[in-house]
Parts: sequence; C-alpha cells; structure tokens
Amino acid sequence: MATNDLTRVKGTSIVKPIIYGNTAKYFGQKRHEDGHTHKWCVYVRPYVDEDIGTWVKKVHFKLHDSYESPTRVVQKPPFEVSETGWGEFELVIKIFFQDTSERPVTLYHVLKLYSNGQDSELSEKPVLSEFYEEIIFQDPSTYMKYVLNDTLSKNPPIVEQNLHYERIKKTTVEKMIKSRKRVQEHTDFLPQLFNGEWT
Repeated sequence: MATNDLTRVKGTSIVKPIIYGNTAKYFGQKRHEDGHTHKWCVYVRPYVDEDIGTWVKKVHFKLHDSYESPTRVVQKPPFEVSETGWGEFELVIKIFFQDTSERPVTLYHVLKLYSNGQDSELSEKPVLSEFYEEIIFQDPSTYMKYVLNDTLSKNPPIVEQNLHYERIKKTTVEKMIKSRKRVQEHTDFLPQLFNGEWT
C-alpha cells in the first residue's frame, strides 16, 4: 500500500479505542534539592494488543510551564513521558497520525498525584488516573483505512490491564437499558393520565 494514497474513502468510519492518563508514586519524603514529592508518568496506550505506532506518528505532551522544555514530543511507542514533581496540573496531549492529512486529536488530562482520602500524600500505593477514549476516523484516506483495518483484521485481544473497562461498559449498558425501560413505562402511562383514565 502506497503511503501517498490520500484519496478519501467516503462513507467509512473506523473507531480506534485508546487509554490515556497517568501513574504517580510518592517518594516517601520531599526531595531537598527541588521539593519534589512524586515520580509520575503520563501516557497514551492502545486499548487492544497492537503496535499503536502503525497508525500514530507522534504524541506531544504539553507539561506545566515550570518544567524545562515543557512540550515533550515522543516519536515512537511507548508514547509516554516520565517526570518528577510536587503539584497537579492540566496536561495537553496531542496525537498525530501516520497520515499527516488527518487532523490531530487533542486530549486534556489533569495530572493526579494524590489519591482521595486522608493522609493521601503519605500513601505508598501508586496512584492511577486513566481514561478510555475512542478516536473516530471519518472518511479516512485509502492509506489510513488500510493501516487501521490491518490491525482490526487481526482481531487483537484487549490488553489484560484494560479488561476492567469491558466490565464497566457492560454495567453501563445494562443501566441504560433499565433506564430506557423505565422511561418507556412512564411514557406509556402519560396518555392515560391526560385522557382522564386515571384520577
């Protein structure tokens, strides 16, 4: 497949799920030289077991301006940046694709260092703050469609550490079905109420 075939494939929609977020670990004490308390890592990862680099070209991570070179560009997987610090702030994550005619996707993530609860700063347990997101490629180029479908055709399994998202999805869908049913029952009841059949 030629990488220069950028003809748009109309009527095609391809969804690629990803995980993005951060982990953080408390040092156990404040560092004397800079006051930093945590080591953290921010990342963009594939949801399924695939080489995300086949369709993601690079990822820009925009850190707080207090960091030296706050814009970090990662050109190949793993798409992650590790640093140390003491405070939480909003990161801007920009994902660029192998087909440069595809518009980059921008995500916003609040770096989380502290777990909820008392004495959270003193906790030895790592903090995890991550989210599931779906990138939708509408009318991709012939090249991008080929690259995206190549992974899909192999039907890769979900990464083991992401399996809990499937349970969350199942529970959410079940709740939505129950809520729809309740709304429908109330909607069916309304005509009786307004026609004077119920007093």
